[in-house]
Parts: sequence; C-alpha cells; structure tokens
Amino acid sequence: MERDLNLATLWEGVADVAPQSPAVVQGGATRSWAELEARAARLAGAFEAAGVTAGDRVAIGCYNCPEYLETVFAALKVRATPVNLNYRYRAGELAQLLADADASAVVFHGALSERIHDAVLQLGRSGRSGREVFLVEVPDGTSETATDPRYEDLVTVTPPAPRRARSGDDEFLLYTGGTTGLPRGVLWRHKAVFGMQQLQIAAHGVAVPESAAELAEVVAELHASGRVPRALVVSPLMHGTAIFTSMGTFSLGGTVVLCRSRSLDADEICRLVDAYGIRQLSIVGDAYAKPILAALDAAAAAGVPYDLSSLEGITSVGVTWSAEVKEGLLRHADVVLTDGVAASEGAGFATAETRRGDPVSTGRFRLGPRAKLLRADGTEVVPGSGEIGYLAATGPLPDGYLNDPEKTARTWWTVEGVRYVVPGDMATLETDGTVVLLGRGSEVVNSGGEKVFVEEVEQVIADHPDVDDVLVVGVADERFGSRVAAVVKLVPGASVSERAIIDHVGERLSDHKRPRQVVFVEVVPRTPAGKADRPGARALVASAGDSAQAPSQTSSA
Repeated sequence: MERDLNLATLWEGVADVAPQSPAVVQGGATRSWAELEARAARLAGAFEAAGVTAGDRVAIGCYNCPEYLETVFAALKVRATPVNLNYRYRAGELAQLLADADASAVVFHGALSERIHDAVLQLGRSGRSGREVFLVEVPDGTSETATDPRYEDLVTVTPPAPRRARSGDDEFLLYTGGTTGLPRGVLWRHKAVFGMQQLQIAAHGVAVPESAAELAEVVAELHASGRVPRALVVSPLMHGTAIFTSMGTFSLGGTVVLCRSRSLDADEICRLVDAYGIRQLSIVGDAYAKPILAALDAAAAAGVPYDLSSLEGITSVGVTWSAEVKEGLLRHADVVLTDGVAASEGAGFATAETRRGDPVSTGRFRLGPRAKLLRADGTEVVPGSGEIGYLAATGPLPDGYLNDPEKTARTWWTVEGVRYVVPGDMATLETDGTVVLLGRGSEVVNSGGEKVFVEEVEQVIADHPDVDDVLVVGVADERFGSRVAAVVKLVPGASVSERAIIDHVGERLSDHKRPRQVVFVEVVPRTPAGKADRPGARALVASAGDSAQAPSQTSSA
C-alpha cells in the first residue's frame, strides 16, 4: 500500500527482520540494524522534544559518519525532511540554504560549529515553527567549547519516539549546487525514491516488493541466501550519489561501509574492500578511479596485492571515467564496471557496462529503458542523424525544485502526456543506439560562433597517457567572445608541453575544439564529490593570464 512506501517504515521493517546484521560500519564503529533503529528512535524523540514535527526540515552538516545516516532515519521517523548541507560552504552560503529550506534543526560536526552558528545568526529569524533553530553537535575533537546539545547524549538518554503511520508522500529533499548558481532543493516523495530502489532490488533476482511487508520478505530471503549487499560509499553523503546508494542499500537490509578519512585515501578504500568483503563500490569517475588504480598497481608491484575477490561491481556517476582507467581496474578485479549518466533530478538516462574482454570506451553509453533523446520541441532525435539532443528520462521522478517553479518547468517536460526530466545533458544518438555524451548545455563554449561541449574535450585530454586530471572551461575572449581553456594535472614525473596537449586534442577533434590555453596545476579544482568546480578552474585560468596561448597566436588551432 502507498502509505507503506515510507523510507522510515521500510527501514523499521528491515531492523525487525535482521536486527543483528550490520547496517553501518566506519572504522571501529559498527551499528547493527537494531542499534541503528534504536539510536534513530531516540534522536527522533529529541527532535520531538525540541518541537520538530511532521513537515519540518532537519539540516545535516556532517562529514561521512554513522551519525549522518542515523539523523536521516531519525528525521524521517517523525515525518520531518532531512536536508543536506555542503560542509565546504561558508556561513553566508549556509545561511542562504538554511533560509531556502526553512530548516527547524541542524545536526553538525564540531569542525563546522563556528560556521553553523554564524549562519543561524545571519538568518535573523527562527525556524518556520516560530522557535529557535534546534542545534545538535556531533563532537569530533575540533570544537573546544560546545554549547549545544551533544549528539551522543541525546541518543543515550532521550526516550525513543514511538513508531507511527506515515505516508509515501512524505518529503525527501536533496540540495544540488551544480557548478553555477545558488543551491536548489530537489523535492522527492518517498514513494518516488523507493520506485528507483525497486529497480536496484530487481537486479538481485528477487520479486520486486510493492509494500513494507513484501520488502521484509525480500530482505529475509537475501539474508537467508547470503546475498545481502555490502556497499562501500566513498563520496560524501551530502551528495546524491552517496546518499541514494546508502538508502538503496538500507532498503535491501544491507551494510553501508564508510571511510574514516575526510579526504580521498585510495589505500583505505582498497583495504576496506578486502576487510569487509565489499560487493559494490561507488565512485565518481577518474577523480576517484585514478588514485584507486595507482594504489592497486603499487600494491601489486610491491608483491602485496589487495584482495578484491568479493567485489562484484564498481559504479560511477556524473564524471568522466576514461577507457584507460577502466582497463586498468579490470586488470585487478574481474567485476562489472557501470558508468552512468544521472542527476539529482532523476536517474536512468544512460549507462555503459564493461567487463573483462569487452571493448572499452570513454563517454559512450546505451540509452536507459525509460530514456529518450529529445529536441527542444519535445520530438525525438533520429538515430544516426548526428543531431544533438537532450537526454530525457521518465519513471519515478521528483516533484521539482523547491521554491523555483520557473526552473521546475524548464527541467521537467511533459511530452505526449508523459513527464520527463531533462536536466540539460546533451548527446548524439548513433544508429546502433549508442549515446555519445557531449555535456550540459550550460557548459557549452560559444567561440566565434562555434559551439564546443567542454566534456567532449575533457574526455580527449583525459585519454592522454601523461594526464592525471583535467577540466575544460570557457573564458571570456575579446576576439572570439569565449575561448576554450584547459586546467590540467599531469601524472607524477611527466613533462608535457601546452602545445602537445593542444595538438593531442586536434588529432581527435575539430580545430575549433582545441584549447587556446592550457594551465598546468598541482590540483584540479573539484567538489568533495569529485565533480567539476568550473568556477574554480576559470579562476585558475584567469590568474595564469593569457600569455601562454593568446588567440592571436593560435587562431588556426
């Protein structure tokens, strides 16, 4: 029944079926399903005691930790809505997001205490309940004078909130900052989130559940047959890839394993796969895959290779995953590599699955079963025409953007009575059904009247054997309006000239797509999730100046 399709209700059922099974692991801390549910219930009781009720919003400003997932569970238990805060935001950015979400409570790590307090002070108002915003600190040894209730105290002494009837129409809110503009909250309903999870459940070869009772039966079957998922979530839980992976694993009664390091530690990732028999690894393209491959290569060369035999699949979404790196990973692990095109606004656009012995490619996918390539007028692009269209997908979808009906109307289209999400990813469709991803329409450089899709150029530069990471951006140009520039990090010990990178692109792409400027850096700017920080890349290009490859010198490039 639809009212059963509430994530908190579903997870309570999992805890009843598999109470002693591990739910969350990080370092030496392991929460069984019974412990996770009990701690979330007591935190939910603390929320209620502070006046947080159904429809309120609970912001989470934490690094990856069990408390993050417990807070999500606790908020959902009282029919409140969890809200993700980016831990890199400054006080002003946090205040803007908290105001947009109208948050009634914030749970945060001690390291972020000063910024959270400054942000709440800047709000100049209380939560929508009319009371002060309820603040809860998760101590991490960085805050010397905590004045707010401490998380562990609350989950130790507070009476648990009772279970209750809930609705599949309760909210789940995911803020996505993208690469430009203010963060936008994508408003999902629980039944839509569970609709996406049903596809994941079906992949385990079990009957797709339609209710909480049926899900409990599926979880019991998976536990009895030893097929419980164990997922290593590497990217920050504040981003869609990580939180949706975690929630999907929860709904299957599985175990979510988190790294202890607050920055990417490739050796820790490999150790955790070995130590916990990880079956699924979630990464973010080459930004994560390259360091992991380097760690695997180094361990093998030292004669102490990591044991990846438990690993069944590695999944990446949202960032270029180059063919060379895929091939390298397959040397170490006989797994299925799934490269996906998805967004916080919806999923299922296109995927590429690669196994040992398969042809390996970069940026080439197959349309999802519920996806199409549409023109701006909503008609379908003809395969093999070479025409550029917008990737669109239907299925379980969010309601739209919180507080932004105009942007909602531009992103979710209704075509012949069917609702699609069209976040702006542009591609071509070949006769055999292959999708060639070009990038977001908002990331197109118009240089002298010619359009250049930055991700297309990035994929080519990333294939250069001496390139470790790259971002391509458009920067202002007096003559051409905009010019293409690349920010490149080389592999250790490599020495490559700017001209060599430009010529490498020219061997694969049209002349107007070659970068007019290449800036070599120690670190390519990326978000904590490994996604492109294009404003940061533009700032690096601007600080480097125009002397390296001015347009007048390379107009034929």
